[in-house]
Formats: sequence, structure tokens, C-alpha cells
Amino acid sequence: MGGKPKKVKSTPKIHPRNKHTGRYDLKALVASEPSLAIHIRPNLHGDDSIDFANPESVKVLNKALLKNQYNIVDWDIPEGYLCPPIPGRADYIHHMADWLCSHNYGKIPKGDKITCLDIGVGASCIYPIIGQHEYGWKFIASDIDENSIASSQRIVDQNRALKKKVEFRLQKEPKDIIYGIITKEEQVDVSICNPPFHASAEEAKKGSLRKVNNLSKTKTATPKLNFGGQNNELWCDGGEKKFIREMVRQSSKFPTSCFWYSSLVSKQSNLNSIYEALEKANAEIVHTIPMGQGNKSSRIVTWTFLTKAQQKTWKDQKWNGRKV
Repeated sequence: MGGKPKKVKSTPKIHPRNKHTGRYDLKALVASEPSLAIHIRPNLHGDDSIDFANPESVKVLNKALLKNQYNIVDWDIPEGYLCPPIPGRADYIHHMADWLCSHNYGKIPKGDKITCLDIGVGASCIYPIIGQHEYGWKFIASDIDENSIASSQRIVDQNRALKKKVEFRLQKEPKDIIYGIITKEEQVDVSICNPPFHASAEEAKKGSLRKVNNLSKTKTATPKLNFGGQNNELWCDGGEKKFIREMVRQSSKFPTSCFWYSSLVSKQSNLNSIYEALEKANAEIVHTIPMGQGNKSSRIVTWTFLTKAQQKTWKDQKWNGRKV
């Protein structure tokens, strides 16, 4: 493996290109989505805000953000499905764009010549929305849930900017991640993944209770989940550590099909185990990118199996249209 990952020394902040820095411009958001007005109320400091413990408020906020800043005129998700916090999702896309830039002569690869694989697109289609709007990328979007695929397909169908930009692929084997989604002949430039965090349904429930009780400042045994989430979105056997280790193993079987594989890692304590899996899989380069929104910190682990010569050929031919 091409050296150990660099350690993070500074506290990460929200990405400078992220549209969601600072406080939300609620007036502008209401102008885009008038139904948001009834969800605005003073917070503990007397400032106008959203009740982030209320799932309907969070969903309507997302509608407003997507209309106002991503030109998505029609967006919705089925009840009970994960309603993603958009700023964090945008950060992931921007950081991966920077990482591609650092391996492309200082220029972000843009346009539909770039294909991004979204592993676990969910019902919201959020990563394709952001990646297409910000960088013009095309997407392959996979999921094990047919309803999630159908919901995201509807979002694409209802928004002209997304049409012919996203190809959905149903993962028919729940234990597979990359098998059955891409072929060894395909060329995917970057993959992204937000893996299920918890290791069991009980752990997921306890985590959701803590989160909602902290937001609402009250104790309840049966809260409404503010961001929702189906079981397969919230937990899997072994949690994110086991999921990412398996993703690493499967990615090693497609070493030349994707330039940069990547995954979010919520728990820093899982990194060493993931690094061990990458070393065993003979990854050529491994890099960890710090992320931070507010008081929350996380990171992206990205890796490639391409040699330096293969990397140069890929970026020269595919990204820059040069004859090699």
C-alpha cells in the first residue's frame, strides 16, 4: 500500500464552497417554499428557527433548500424514509471534488464525462442532486430497497435538470455492495457511500432516542425520528465498520473499474480496522479527509487500486481528452 494515511491535525470546518454556511436565510427559503412559514418559530435564544425535532419541519426545510439553491422544483420522500441533512451531504460532494482536483493537475473534473457511483442512494436522491448541480456529474445510483429506487426515480423524472443524468440500479443481493452493480468493464471516476451506522435495530433505536431527546430538550420513549430512516438505512449487521470492510473487499475485485472509492466513516474508532482491510486488499493509495459541520465531526476514507501509471492514463484520457 502506498504509505499510511495522514493524520488529521486541525479541527475540520464546513467546506468553503458549501452553500449552507452560516444561518439559513429563512426569508429567502420561505419565498421559494411558502409552506415553510408555518414551521418557523423562535428558538431558546429568541431567534427565528426550525423545530429540528419535528420530521415534517425538517422535510419542508429540505424542500425549500433544494428549490432555493439547487433548482429542484419537485422533491418529496415517502413517510418513514431517511430525510438527509443537506449541508453534510454537500460537504461530501465538495470534498471529493477537491480530491479529484488534487489528482487532475489542479482542476476539478466537471461535466457528464465524470461518473459517480452513489452506493445506497436512498429515497431522497440527494447526492445526485448536489453532484449534478455543482459539477455536472452523471450518477449510477444503487440501493437494496425498491421503494427508495422508485422515489428517487420519481424525483429525477419530475426535474428536468436531472433527466438522463442518473441511472438507477437495484441491488438484488442485500449482502452485496459492489457486486451486481458495476461491471469490470465500466469506468467509474468516484464512488460515494453513507453506510448504515448502527450494528443492530436496538442500537439504532437508542441512538435515535438520544438524538431527538437532545433536540427537543424533553424525554420521550417513543419520539418521531426527525430525519426518519428505514431499518436498512440505519443499521446493518456489524454496523459501519463491518460494512466498509466488506466494501473494501468487494472493491478489490474491481480494481480498475473505479478510480477513487470512498465512504463516510462516522466513528473515528473504526478507522484502524478499515485501514487494516485496505492494507490486506493492497490498495495503492489510502487517504482520510476530515469533515465538520457545527459540533459534529466525521471523515471520508478514500482509496484506489490504480498504479500511478494507470492513474495518469485515466485522467489524461478520460478527464482531459488527451491521446496517450
